[in-house]
Amino acid sequence: MDLIKILEKKYPSIGVCGLDCGLCPRYYTAGPSICPGCAGPGFHDKHPSCSFITCCVKNRGLEVCAECPEFPCVKFKSEEEYKQGMESSSYPSYKKVYSNFNFIKEYGIEKFIEHQNKRIRLLEIMLKNYDDGRSKSFFCRAAIFHDTAALEVSIEKAEKAIMSDKIDQTDMKSKARILKAIIEGIL
Repeated sequence: MDLIKILEKKYPSIGVCGLDCGLCPRYYTAGPSICPGCAGPGFHDKHPSCSFITCCVKNRGLEVCAECPEFPCVKFKSEEEYKQGMESSSYPSYKKVYSNFNFIKEYGIEKFIEHQNKRIRLLEIMLKNYDDGRSKSFFCRAAIFHDTAALEVSIEKAEKAIMSDKIDQTDMKSKARILKAIIEGIL
């Protein structure tokens, strides 16, 4: 059996290490730099080996580290270090590692993926209908950190504002500005 096939995960939208791969700007990049998610199809052609994938997927046959009885192991920093770190990162989902894993431990991977898919669906709506070519990272962060109900309300408010202001549906710059202002207001 092909080793690369063995290392493909069922849910590449969540990293074995707890990152929200399905909410990352590179997951939505067009062209050769697109990321297939954690151990998704073609992952090993683009990324060097990952010690988390080797341990979790290859050696233990798990989907994520939260399923491991030894979690958290020495590969992980403390929860506080993740929350404080990566402030300058354009993809700060490191702050969610432990909350993602705690959710998985309590409710299971299937329930987490249901919630993850809601966030992904909202992100895809924001990218399709509001991305002006400069807002992808903003919308990805919003999908990671904001409550899904608040994001749904924000999108509804943006649509109403766009209609009442008679903004052309092709004017992505104005639409992005409106939605971003609404999302910033829910902080």
